[in-house]
Amino acid sequence: MDDGLLNTGPVGDLSGHAEGRVYRKVFWRIMPLLMFCYVIAYLDRVNVGFAKLQMVQDLGFNETVFGIGAGVFFIGYFLFELPSNLLMRKVGARIWIARIMITWGLISASFLFIKTPAEFYVMRFLLGLAEAGFYPGVILYLTYWYPAHRRGKIVAVFMSAIPVAGIFGNPLSGWIMDKFQNVLGLTGWQWMYVLEAAPALVVGVAVIFILDNSIVAAKWLTAGEKKFLADEIASDSPSAQNGRHPVAAVFKDSRIWVMCLIYFCFIMGQYGLTFWMPTLVKATGVTGNFNIGLISAIPFLCAIVVMNLCGWSADARRERRWHLIGPALVGAFGFTVAASYSQNTVVSIIFLSLAAAGVLTCAPLFWSLPTAFLSGTGAAAGIAVINSVGNLAGFVSPYMIGYLKDATQSTQLGMYVLAGTLVLGAFAVWRTPAHLVNR
Repeated sequence: MDDGLLNTGPVGDLSGHAEGRVYRKVFWRIMPLLMFCYVIAYLDRVNVGFAKLQMVQDLGFNETVFGIGAGVFFIGYFLFELPSNLLMRKVGARIWIARIMITWGLISASFLFIKTPAEFYVMRFLLGLAEAGFYPGVILYLTYWYPAHRRGKIVAVFMSAIPVAGIFGNPLSGWIMDKFQNVLGLTGWQWMYVLEAAPALVVGVAVIFILDNSIVAAKWLTAGEKKFLADEIASDSPSAQNGRHPVAAVFKDSRIWVMCLIYFCFIMGQYGLTFWMPTLVKATGVTGNFNIGLISAIPFLCAIVVMNLCGWSADARRERRWHLIGPALVGAFGFTVAASYSQNTVVSIIFLSLAAAGVLTCAPLFWSLPTAFLSGTGAAAGIAVINSVGNLAGFVSPYMIGYLKDATQSTQLGMYVLAGTLVLGAFAVWRTPAHLVNR
């Protein structure tokens, strides 16, 4: 690209075609790698839901033990997330994201050795410690490259990794568990942990050689392209530029705690869905791990379409609140109806698809809210605080569903609770001033 094209005037003088070429170049350099990393991360985080189909019988765990083990991941995640994000800001995304991936790959593979509930809890806790900082680190990293008015779409693209992990990961997990059962004396769920951990190690090493820490460090950009992108970030929302404040001030900012509440509500729905999807599908009468995996992929196919359409729409209209409220209410409706018809496979899958489309759309669009008024060190700390507090729902949600399932022999009540939390989250978004976040 001709550098002169990007140096002839201020950012606003560029043609849409020239801007588009620069952002396409950035997209294809960083986004496929980040998405693939998140597919691996999410699969290693939630494949415990598939392991449950064999593991609870093999090891004698009940539903509550599984729920605690699934959720304790987020305690470790909570404790190390803020330090992790601040460290990434100091040492750079390239080394830190690689460290995260290699560590969690080693720990995830070690799950084949667990025998007791205590070992299960410890390993899930360590996995949370290892992975802490990856997701908020990427959200922070994207603010280095994309201004606020482009982030709704780009974060939705990045978070498409969640449904992609469900679309491909669920059938893969089921196939591994069926085909590798008793191979070399290991169970199917043990093989699943080992085989699905291996990509994290390989890609973690690749990150060191591919990812760049910043616009300035990107040798694949011309000087003019770097200037254009830097000017775009510098000319971002005035409210964001005024948001540079010490880390301690983040904890005194009431907006941060409202964001924590909203995100907590949405994460309750997200992990209620992703951890328990195989169990919910099995409860409708579907048999065979591979078949359960295929059916479980359907809601994620619906979600990947809806979340990207909503991300594009939110950026095009520069409107955030109603693009969050709508999906949250749709997700609540989907959970409610799916719970009421839990014995009917067709009806359950239709409304679980609505629930997935709604709840998985909320998370990427949510991050357009806090990143509209946070920047600098305040962004690193604020994003980490919001994500760590919100992700405590990842502990509450599976534990709550497991406890209620043991108590009632049904997931119905737990799904009603998930629906209620989504409604609460929608209400909190509605109460957020539009001028603060619509950028």
